[in-house]
Amino acid sequence: MCMDLRTCAEEQERQLINFYKQRNVEWACPVKCQLEGDAAVGDGVTRHFFSTILEKLKYGFSLNLGNTGVTCLFEGQPDHLVPSSSQFLTESDLFLVAGRMLGHSFLHGGPCLAGLSRAFVHVLLQGSQDTATLQLEDCPDVDIRETINLLSGQSPLNEDQSSKVLDLCLSWDLPGPTEENRRWLYERLLSHAVLGRRVRQIKQLKRGLKDTCVWPRLTERKDVVFFPKESEDSCTPEMLLSHISCPRESDDEDDEEYSADIKERITGYLKQFIETASSKDLTNLLKFWVGWEQMEANMAVEIVKSDLPKSSSCFCVLRLPGH
Repeated sequence: MCMDLRTCAEEQERQLINFYKQRNVEWACPVKCQLEGDAAVGDGVTRHFFSTILEKLKYGFSLNLGNTGVTCLFEGQPDHLVPSSSQFLTESDLFLVAGRMLGHSFLHGGPCLAGLSRAFVHVLLQGSQDTATLQLEDCPDVDIRETINLLSGQSPLNEDQSSKVLDLCLSWDLPGPTEENRRWLYERLLSHAVLGRRVRQIKQLKRGLKDTCVWPRLTERKDVVFFPKESEDSCTPEMLLSHISCPRESDDEDDEEYSADIKERITGYLKQFIETASSKDLTNLLKFWVGWEQMEANMAVEIVKSDLPKSSSCFCVLRLPGH
């Protein structure tokens, strides 16, 4: 994997997509990552790659595909994300690319895509549409969601409401609303809005996951958490603090840049920041510290003479200035 940091963000994303469009790749092989224009090497660079990939999948690419400012492969609100229904993205095989990205990151211990709709995950992993537990929030299109929601109550529809529901039904080859089919129609419209319009996207994601050979594990091992909920993927202060090893005193006092008191005070400032920081800030700290948004076993802190905080992501070391 190679990315030229001297180019614009759009060109860097093209390099990523082209890498995952290659054929006949053994995705389980060891990964060698290179940042052209940067001297960084090692595991930290690899973590940076996988972190970048998952960030693009979740929040969108800067590439202007389909006449949009940001190209989002997944849309909706947290814990209700579903693939975009864009025909252009499907015809460009971008969900095949997304499946390979997800499988490749999983194979190498990288972050997973959190916040997907539980109903979508159920169908993706070989579940039936009829047994999927759908929620109204799983429909990312607000206008369609509001129209479907008109059928959820018991009160009669006025002429304008009835016209909206009928237009949606006819566009999806379903019968118009009546008092008898109201509940059935609500479920059918919601199922089609969330799952029926994304059949090709599901097939492409499956192909991508199969290409990376993680598919058998996902379908046979129900205990494998591949698509966690947003709350399960968030970093908490307690979790982060438990992975940190504080500075230790050196046997050779001449090697010590700062006294034990200063080290303890600066480390205390770090702990105070962690205890009061938001989940987003903690995630950004992790990415700065180790290269991606997952905690490593031994995350060390060093107090050094420096103007600003620095990190050695390959060795999971955070270097804080002692002033």
